[in-house]
Amino acid sequence: MKWLHQLRWKLFVSHLIIVLMAYVVLLVTANVLANLGLTGFAPLTLGAAAAETGQLGAGTVSTTNALQEQFQSVIQQSLLISGFAALAAAVVVSLFVSRRIVEPIQTLSQVSRRLAQGFYRERTIIYADDEIAQLAQSVNQLADALDQTERRRLALLADVTHELRTPLATIGGYMEGLVDGVVSANPATFNLILRETRRLQRLIEDLELLSRVEAGQLPVIARAIDLRPVIEAQIAQFEPLFSSNQVNLVLDVPEQVPQVWADPDRVAQVLINILANAYRYTPAGGSVTVQVRVDDHEVRVAVIDSGIGIAAEHLPHVFERFYRVDKSRARNSGGSGIGLAIARHLIYAQGGEIWAESDGIGKGARFIFTLPIAPQMATVTVDPTIMAETA
Repeated sequence: MKWLHQLRWKLFVSHLIIVLMAYVVLLVTANVLANLGLTGFAPLTLGAAAAETGQLGAGTVSTTNALQEQFQSVIQQSLLISGFAALAAAVVVSLFVSRRIVEPIQTLSQVSRRLAQGFYRERTIIYADDEIAQLAQSVNQLADALDQTERRRLALLADVTHELRTPLATIGGYMEGLVDGVVSANPATFNLILRETRRLQRLIEDLELLSRVEAGQLPVIARAIDLRPVIEAQIAQFEPLFSSNQVNLVLDVPEQVPQVWADPDRVAQVLINILANAYRYTPAGGSVTVQVRVDDHEVRVAVIDSGIGIAAEHLPHVFERFYRVDKSRARNSGGSGIGLAIARHLIYAQGGEIWAESDGIGKGARFIFTLPIAPQMATVTVDPTIMAETA
């Protein structure tokens, strides 16, 4: 029975046990004392004279008084003994219950203090199946989340340091070569330094944008918009770039697409990040399709490429900061691993979902996000007869 595993019912049963023990002790004590105390008295009988006159003698009255006093004494002693028995039962039951309740709470308190001090690998183990066990499980889940957050923070610091070190080392090396006269001062050298400088600037801007998005400081002004013009604008922007790489960019949008509740600037930014990622990982001769489909309460946008694909173990992590499926390829092409993380936060801020799918290495990838359909504005209809009457 599941209700027996709940803490409220355990406390109720413990109190019920105390009451039942006091009741049983009271009955047993009263019965024993009554038998011991009243056996010395003869049964109450009426003499012949009393029967004829209807009056009781003095001896009979005294016997009745003695019986009453004895009965009161028995009751008082029974109540006294049962009271002590109930007190003893309450002490025993309370010790048992407090041990099952207070000790786990103290353990949880200690673990919480350790977590507050930064020891995120502290865990608690409570062998129970009530609400305290559920609380312990929640504390363990909180500790896991804090531990993962701390690991991601350390990984972020390491990744940022590495990403900043790479262009700075390149710029510093070429500048030292120019100063020492080892590297010739020609336009190609200056262009390379300028490219690394822009890469560094772009990385800093992406980090700033990501921090604002994660902190909720980037304004997202959602309203009812037509999604087709937003997508067509991005297709037109990326068409020359894809064509130069011999990649076919296709738009697949139905004729009737309902308005979505979104921020057009943020949707465009998401499309830019996803299309840039598709361009980066789709080789020459491939294709990228932007597909739009309408569901019951949302519009689904999918960017489908025929690129290098994503292994199953990488799919849950592609939207994490600085995560790369192919690190060397992304680094050479200028990818920082931030664009998809920004896209995820922007879609979540607009009430949508975003995820990645792939059938494996060499089979392309699908980046899909959803946007809610805009609520229909209520239209007010006026009866022409009413208008005629009022006129």
